[in-house]
Parts: sequence; structure tokens; C-alpha cells
Amino acid sequence: MNSAAEIWKRVLTLMEGDLTATTINTWFDDTQAVSIDPDRLVLYTPSPFKRDLIVSRYLPNIQKALRELMSIDMEVIVREQLEQPQEETSFLPGTEAYTFDTFVVGSSNKFAYSAAMAVADAPGKPKGYNPLFLYGESGLGKTHLLYAIAHAIHARYPDYNIVYIRGDAFTNELVAAIQRGKNQEFREKYRSADVFLMDDVQFIAGRESSQEEMFHTFNTLYEEGKQIVFTADRPPKEMLRLDDRLKTRFEWGLPVDIQPPDYETRVAIIKNKALSRGIILPDPVLQYVAQNITANVRQIEGTVNKILAFQDLMGEQIDVATVIKAVGDLLKDKTGFLPSPDVIIEEVGRFYNIPAAEIKGLTRTKDIVLARQVAMYEIRRMTTLSLKEIGEVFQRDHTTVMHSLERIETMAKKSPEMAEILKDINANINARYE
Repeated sequence: MNSAAEIWKRVLTLMEGDLTATTINTWFDDTQAVSIDPDRLVLYTPSPFKRDLIVSRYLPNIQKALRELMSIDMEVIVREQLEQPQEETSFLPGTEAYTFDTFVVGSSNKFAYSAAMAVADAPGKPKGYNPLFLYGESGLGKTHLLYAIAHAIHARYPDYNIVYIRGDAFTNELVAAIQRGKNQEFREKYRSADVFLMDDVQFIAGRESSQEEMFHTFNTLYEEGKQIVFTADRPPKEMLRLDDRLKTRFEWGLPVDIQPPDYETRVAIIKNKALSRGIILPDPVLQYVAQNITANVRQIEGTVNKILAFQDLMGEQIDVATVIKAVGDLLKDKTGFLPSPDVIIEEVGRFYNIPAAEIKGLTRTKDIVLARQVAMYEIRRMTTLSLKEIGEVFQRDHTTVMHSLERIETMAKKSPEMAEILKDINANINARYE
């Protein structure tokens, strides 16, 4: 019989049909399968807050996936305490590989690496490094450094309360806490941190309640000398929807820009990634990949994985000709990676907290109409669909689509806030294809 962990992994995959990736990552990221028997699955989450929400809201989704997988109805129990320490859970499970030792340093990220090391050596001590604000485009290693800081501090100071959260997850948790009347528990969770790490902080911009909560959380931690580290896709001054009081606080410490890796760094990344899989790539292969795959570290790593998988499956010797066959699609025009209309609509809906079905439906309330027009605008901008084809997606004619495009285009030119909203939605859509 498959292990409980294997069953749970497959359950999470099946649940992706009903729940968004953000929902699954937010509420099930630290949930583990403890045991499974013929009619019962036992889960564990260390957070009482998450345990209550999973039980009250998501048990039907779990049971539905189990029924589909096991062909029987199963009881699901969610615990917030393990009955016995059978297996010691690792710190930030799934991130163990993201350490300073595995981070490839080059001219484009050396300053960020050094600043992150300084923070890990003495969290909260160098006032000029608090907060540390790492920013740059997606896939350049910001999250890697954030995890590396967490692991290094945990190793040196095992008693420290280290809290990691994504900006969108922070907002989701806050909304759930307000709805359930658990504001105080939420505040205690974040304001009691010795080290507070937030990935993609740009997602709290424009969210009034999230910004208010962040303001007080930041002040509490900063005044107590606790270490704060943020990552974002842009510097604070370019977050147009971010409160000015938060912009100034984010800039109090050390803002550090991370640029795309240069040629030498790309070669080193490719070499290290292959070596971690026990393979030495010939120099011509290293050079070819480094010259042609230049966007970001994540794309480089994905390319290496595909090359190695191609060798494993095809049994061919790795040379430049083999690499061209393996990754030729990655070197083609970007039209091969166009997002689907459904993905765009889903991400617009997630941003505005409106179900995709309502955006595609006939409801004409002000908020839904705006979200629908934004979705039409993004589909037109990010795909090759014609006005008529876009209209068919929304059950409208092409003149309605044209009016929507003109309205959003005008708003984007006149309103910095709308331009910022479109930028955030674009980032979320692109993240689905990384």
C-alpha cells in the first residue's frame, strides 16, 4: 500500500481541480499526512489557526479527492499536535536545498548575497540592514536568499521564532482571521517573531487592511530589534499603491537590487546544477546554454533539468546537437508560452476576489464589470486571440470587447494605480508559467 505521504501528495494534486494554487499553498503548505488505514486519513498541521480553517472549509475537498483516489468514503482527522514524535519535522520542509552554500554568486547578486549573510550572522544587530529589502525580477534568487537566511539563523539560533510568509498569503490569512474573529491570534503569530521574512511584499500594496496590519507589525518588530527581510519585484518607491508610511519604513534599512546573471554566472549555475545531479557537462554545452538561456536563474535550472531528463530517457550522449534537440522549444518565439484565457481570467478574479465564472457571466455590477474589462484587456495583450474570439469567451460581441479595451487603456494612462494593478496581475499570470 502507498504511504500516507504519497497518498496525501496525490490528494493535493487532485484538489487542484477545485482550489487555486494560492489556496493550496496558503493553507496546506505545512500540512503532513501522519497515517492512513483502510477508512481513515490522519493529517497534522502545526498551526491551530490553519487546522480550524481546514476542518471548517476544506474537509469536503479532501474527502472528494480521497473518494476519487481510493474509491471509498474515508474519515479525515486533522490534528494540531502529533501524538508521538515519530518523525521530527524539518525546518521549512521542502526548502532544505536553498542555502548559502548552494547559491551561485556573481557580479549581479554579490551585494545581495553579502547583505543576506550579514543579516544571518547577526539578525537584528546591524541597524542599517533592518529591514533588508531584496528586489528584482522574478527568478533571480530572491526567495533562495530568503530561505538561506532562515536556515542559517535557525542553525545558529535554534530557539528563535522564525516566521516566513508570502505577501498574498498574509492578506488571505488576515481576511480569514477577521471573518473568524481571531485577529489577536493573527497578530500574536507575526508580532512575536524574532525573524520576520516576507516574500513578494508587493502583494499587500493596495490592500488597506493588510497595509494597516503590516504597519503595526513592522513597528512592533522594528522597535524590539527583531530582524525583518522583504523581497519584491520592484523597489518600494515604485509601489504606487503602497502607503507612504510603509514606503518610508521599507527604505529605512538596506534596499538591494538583484540583476539577471551575467554570462560567467550563468555558466557557473549550469555547471553546479548538473554536478548536483552527478553529471559533468562538456564546455561547449555549458557555453551554448549560457549564451542562449539568459532570462533568469529559474529558467536556466529548468533548462538543465530538461537536458538531463532528455539524456536519461533517450540515452544519448550530451553534446550541443543533443541540447538543441532537448531545449529547442525553449529557444523558439515566446508565442509557445502564451497564457490561456482561463488562466488570465482566474488571476484577474483572484486579484479582485471575484469568481472566474462571474467574470465570464452576465452580471453587470460595477466591480464585476471592471474585472471583466481588465480580463479582456489582458487577454488581448497577452494572447493572439482576435476581438471576436475574446468576445466568445465572455459571451459578448467584438464591439463590447473593443469598448472594454479602450476604457482600460485610458485608465492605465491616466491612473498610476490602474497601471500598478495591471503590473501586479501580469506578474501573477507570468508566475504560473515559470
